[in-house]
Amino acid sequence: MFQTLINVFRIKELRNKILFTLAMLVVFRIGHWIPLPGINQLKLKEAFENLGDQSALAKVTQYVATFSGGALSHSTIFGLGIMPYITAGIVFQLLSSAYPPLKKIQDEGPTGRQKIQEWTRYATIGLCLFQASAWLMTLRHMDFIYPEALANPIWWVMAVLALTAGTAFLMWLGEQIDKYGIGNGVSMIIMAGILATMPTALMDIYQSFEPGTTEAGKLGTTGLLGIAGGFVLVVAGSVLMTVAQRRIPVQQAKHTRGRKVFGGQRSFLPLRINHGGVMPVVFASTLMLFPLVIFTGLHEAAKNSGGDSWFFKVTQWLTFAFNTGEYLYVLLYIAMVYFFSYFWITVQFNPEDMSKQLKEHGSFIPGLRPGPRTAEYLETVMTRITYVGGAFLAIIAITPLVVNKSLGVRESITHFLGGTALLIVVSVTMDFLQRIEANLLMRNYQGFLSSGEEMKSPRIRGVQS
Repeated sequence: MFQTLINVFRIKELRNKILFTLAMLVVFRIGHWIPLPGINQLKLKEAFENLGDQSALAKVTQYVATFSGGALSHSTIFGLGIMPYITAGIVFQLLSSAYPPLKKIQDEGPTGRQKIQEWTRYATIGLCLFQASAWLMTLRHMDFIYPEALANPIWWVMAVLALTAGTAFLMWLGEQIDKYGIGNGVSMIIMAGILATMPTALMDIYQSFEPGTTEAGKLGTTGLLGIAGGFVLVVAGSVLMTVAQRRIPVQQAKHTRGRKVFGGQRSFLPLRINHGGVMPVVFASTLMLFPLVIFTGLHEAAKNSGGDSWFFKVTQWLTFAFNTGEYLYVLLYIAMVYFFSYFWITVQFNPEDMSKQLKEHGSFIPGLRPGPRTAEYLETVMTRITYVGGAFLAIIAITPLVVNKSLGVRESITHFLGGTALLIVVSVTMDFLQRIEANLLMRNYQGFLSSGEEMKSPRIRGVQS
């Protein structure tokens, strides 16, 4: 591995791409701490620290910070993060599959995709203006804005435009990483925001660790070893399921021209076990926020109106039942993950198109007639492996919730024992390593992900640049 790292920095082009990517991520982290003027940052920070991990507002801000790389808890210019751009991209991706005119534009090739990308940017700006206004109105309601700024209309315009410009800048930053760096720019920004919380988790482990203790809220030696072992197992399982495939044999038809026979090669059609990636968990996590927020608001309203009615008792039970880690919450969360796993393959996986492409290229699956029979077989296989992939996603999603609820481990620590954050980090890291691997193998260098047999075989050393 050390030799591979040396080879990475021997290649000038690859070295420049990695350094450029790191430089852009440093710029992102610097902007993460530039505060938005006119807001009482100290009061805001104290309020979020006193909210507790189980409050509805804390859940919403944690969700935004996880998926966007933003920082609502101290309201910086990057407060909205990259989430509006991701939301707009997902909307257009779904519309491209379900809305025929948009699908036709996408099928035009690079020109059509460029046009959809342009519309995605415009939609991002619109979402930013709406979300920035909503967030500032929330801060106004919670009395976190200085009176001088509150009475100044110019401040409102400046604050909304600053938050919008922050997201636009992150969008541009991600595109620069795509163009001049290595890896997916938006994904790298999200991963950088997630990994930035790791020192806080390590500090929480250090502060709560007491050897041999059984006190609630404290971490003993057994608990520490369990967390370390669980982290290794969950990461290993995430890597395994991220790259796992169901390989379907494909035979190419033979063609006879004169005395020569062409074709007849045998290959495989790879179908990913976890075809939806992290998206089912993202959708499930988003929708599971709404019951907690809605029932908490109704419970507070019922409490303020007296607190003795049947409505108060019902909202109290619903608020408890949909709290993170409770039985009903976990059960509904698993069902939502399964639902969106199948929903995502319905939108993204088209067995008819795949069968048509195989037929056009003169290939077929042995034992199956090209056309509808092949499409039916592909749909059946994808349905079966999605059941396994959905189970894996559900286990990864609920692991931090169960550990947090049953063992009393703080959420900042269980954050890295599963869930969406860990899946994002694993998938982005694997993609990053695969891109470096491709650059190394292209120049005849040994890569990170090579098998043991390849390590034993001699390789030609590339020309150093």
